[in-house]
Amino acid sequence: MYKSARFAALALGVLITAFALTACGGDDDSNDNNSGDDASYMGAIVAPPIEMPDAVLLDEEGEKFDLQKETEGYVTLLYVGYTHCPDICPTHLYEMSEALKKLPDDVSSKVKVVFVTADPERDSPEVLKGYLETFDENFVGLTGPRDLMDDFQVALGLQPASRTDLGGGNYAVNHAAYVMAFTTDHIAYLVYPSGMGQAEWLNDLPLLVKKGYEPK
Repeated sequence: MYKSARFAALALGVLITAFALTACGGDDDSNDNNSGDDASYMGAIVAPPIEMPDAVLLDEEGEKFDLQKETEGYVTLLYVGYTHCPDICPTHLYEMSEALKKLPDDVSSKVKVVFVTADPERDSPEVLKGYLETFDENFVGLTGPRDLMDDFQVALGLQPASRTDLGGGNYAVNHAAYVMAFTTDHIAYLVYPSGMGQAEWLNDLPLLVKKGYEPK
């Protein structure tokens, strides 16, 4: 559940128009729409920055997960996706897991990866747990009722995910295909669209952990 009604205003005020919703398996051209440029960081600078929702969802153990409380003091890489995604979602997760393995412990220990499902009908806590363990057992998976998950996406300034019917009872999920990097103040100044990966995180995560976001 959400702890404050301020998210209605946040959803209206935070517009991430530079990044389109993308069905997994489709093209993501959001690299062409970087809202800023800073030589120190390789991620795409987003304006206005994104505030982390003050929300409580269910984690992969089926326990309540207070997002802001549980990520206090960490740089948080948050991604909205789904476990049936054939390409973009597993690519992001793999690239994050590999980058964290290559970073020194004093950096990787200060980073949390949070995977929030846009497909709660199929992504139960058990499904999320099994899926994320193939990448990194420390990755956090979050789910909840459909209306809560839609509200969560709106609070991030996103259009709630939609479905594309594939026939035979199968469907693809159209969702924002980029990772948001929240600093310890629970604000995301940088995002990482499809096409960005280890090189960007190996460069940016030490900076974000050690000094936060400091624009020139």
